[in-house]
Amino acid sequence: MAELFRAHRPGLVRLAVLLLGDRALAEDVVQDAFVALVRRPPLADPAAAGGYLRVSVVNGARSAQRRAAVRLRHRRAERDDGPPADAGALLGEEHREVLAAVRRLPRRQREVLVLRYWSGLSEAEIAHTLGVSRGTVKTCASRALAKLEGQLR
Repeated sequence: MAELFRAHRPGLVRLAVLLLGDRALAEDVVQDAFVALVRRPPLADPAAAGGYLRVSVVNGARSAQRRAAVRLRHRRAERDDGPPADAGALLGEEHREVLAAVRRLPRRQREVLVLRYWSGLSEAEIAHTLGVSRGTVKTCASRALAKLEGQLR
């Protein structure tokens, strides 16, 4: 398990950060995925653990986003929750602009782009991770790239 953790944790945290925009929350989601893997019955194919973890992280990120949306709806006092104070120091201006545009995409399109271009997954792996067809992955990627091109001009 320790070797699996060392091998997959950095990429899973990066995936979760790109989906959530919050490193601390991303680390919590990844930790929850590893805890779920330990608690479940052993996988029939131990090589499938990476895929199981990736699916768990994407689902955990979705749940975290839903919880955040509910909190926002129920918040009574208005306040500005800007990006973390160190966000500007971590990325160059062009990276911030691209990431901001990616975060404005619809959830499914954002997930497809993050899994494809940041995590380097194939269309088949993305389809399996998100539980959709390869055609849906292709359509989402195409629409997302077209939307990004329009936003970044």
